[in-house]
Amino acid sequence: MRKFQQYITEGVYDPSIFKAFFLAGGPGSGKSWVSTRALSGMGLKVIDSDAAFVSKLKKEKMTLNFAAHDEKEIIARDKIRSRSKQIAGMQLGMALEGRLGLIIDSTARDVEKISAQAANLRKIGYDIHMVFVNTSLEVALERNKSRPRRLPDAIVINSHKQIQKNMGRLQRIFGVRNFVVVDNNEIAQDVNPTVHKRIRGMVNRAPTSYQAVRWIHSCLLYTSPSPRDRG
Repeated sequence: MRKFQQYITEGVYDPSIFKAFFLAGGPGSGKSWVSTRALSGMGLKVIDSDAAFVSKLKKEKMTLNFAAHDEKEIIARDKIRSRSKQIAGMQLGMALEGRLGLIIDSTARDVEKISAQAANLRKIGYDIHMVFVNTSLEVALERNKSRPRRLPDAIVINSHKQIQKNMGRLQRIFGVRNFVVVDNNEIAQDVNPTVHKRIRGMVNRAPTSYQAVRWIHSCLLYTSPSPRDRG
């Protein structure tokens, strides 16, 4: 019992709790690289259906070249994608139980979906942020050619146009203060130290919402030692 109480208490004091970072960017933007450079080591739980999707494809020895068209493989791939999304949903549910800090990977094409997710997180007390990974179309197309999971150029082009179009709407949803743009045209460059410092400041900022403060307070009351334990 004491070990469980200690686990809860340590979680309450984790600076990343009640923080959610939406990671946005199209194919070839280098989101994974930016996530590793800018968000790793901050105690955030990654929610990414693509990771499970790619892992399962490799396990089944299926091609990662989505530019190739094979009807049977497309059907099998869609089933795996659906299951991967279910797994990511379960991972998110478990993380939310402990109000863990989150990195939610997205492409930023579906603004309505992101807006709904952000609203639901706000309702339970989360501070929400977006890290928008920006690249030129030329860079995205070039990187796509060298990716193991290659997409048809038409998808990359359409995604890039839609994501650029959505940038202003996303900034209004999250607010200028909570919206970070990372220019990732030069993959050899590290993430700007100013950007990294800004993101770390967001993670370390104490939760201020009523829901978060009340939840933390109730957890601390639950884990407080009883008079018998004090003795």
